[in-house]
Amino acid sequence: MSAQKGKDLLLKLDDGTGTLVTVAGLRTRRLALNADTVDVTNAESAGRWRELLAGAGIMRASVAGTGVFKDATSDALMRSVFFDALIRTWQIIIPAFGTISGSFQISSLDWRGEHAGEVTFDLALESAGALTFVAA
Repeated sequence: MSAQKGKDLLLKLDDGTGTLVTVAGLRTRRLALNADTVDVTNAESAGRWRELLAGAGIMRASVAGTGVFKDATSDALMRSVFFDALIRTWQIIIPAFGTISGSFQISSLDWRGEHAGEVTFDLALESAGALTFVAA
C-alpha cells in the first residue's frame, strides 16, 4: 500500500434506513483490530515454549476519531445513536486497502471547545458482531 492522505479514511453510519452516510469530518482516526489468544501450553510443550490454540479467542475492532460534525443532521444522528445505546452498521473505508463493515456501538462521545475555535468531538466505537472486509 502506497502512502495515502489521512483525510481520505472515511467513517460512515447507517442512518436507520439502510443508507450509509458520512457522519463527521474526522481530523484524526484510528482503527485497531485485535484478537485474544488462548494459551494451551502444558507440561509436554517443547522446551516449555508457549503454545497457542489457532482459531480461538475473541476478535474485536475499535475505532477512534477526533473531528468536527459535518452538519446538524449528522450531529443529531450520532447523538441519538449514543443516547439510545443503539448498535448500528458502520463502514470504515481505508483508501487503497479496503472497506471494513459491521455492527458497532458508540462507547464514548465527547465534546470540547477552544475559546477561539470550533466545537470538536472525540468518538470511540467498539465492534458488536462479525465484521466483513472487502479489499480495494
